[in-house]
Amino acid sequence: MTAAATTRPYRMLIVEDESTVLFALRKYFTAAGYRVDYARELEEAEALIATTQYHIVIADLRLSGSSAAEGLEVLRFVRQQSRGTKVVILTAYGSPEIQGSARMLGASAFLQKPAPLPEIGATVLRLLEEA
Repeated sequence: MTAAATTRPYRMLIVEDESTVLFALRKYFTAAGYRVDYARELEEAEALIATTQYHIVIADLRLSGSSAAEGLEVLRFVRQQSRGTKVVILTAYGSPEIQGSARMLGASAFLQKPAPLPEIGATVLRLLEEA
């Protein structure tokens, strides 16, 4: 993963409200050569997406701790702003219905938490290489 990321510094947005998960993802992808921005809530993510062109967005499905699926709202907003941006949805609360909704909205991948960082990294790199 490192070689491909450093030969072209991909721009990534991580949308995650859990501090430990956010820290781990940021550290992992920054070390791999990605240019990483992050947001902890929907409005912050939308502001960044509206002003920055990202190659890939990794979004947690639930950001507020409620049963809302803000990650799908992030996905909708990305699709409105940039159809070419890849979007990975991460969740510990996945269901076939939610996964189907994510796919219909244009999610590039849907991963269950806890997903090992190398698995997330391999998924991200595969998606970026397909572009």
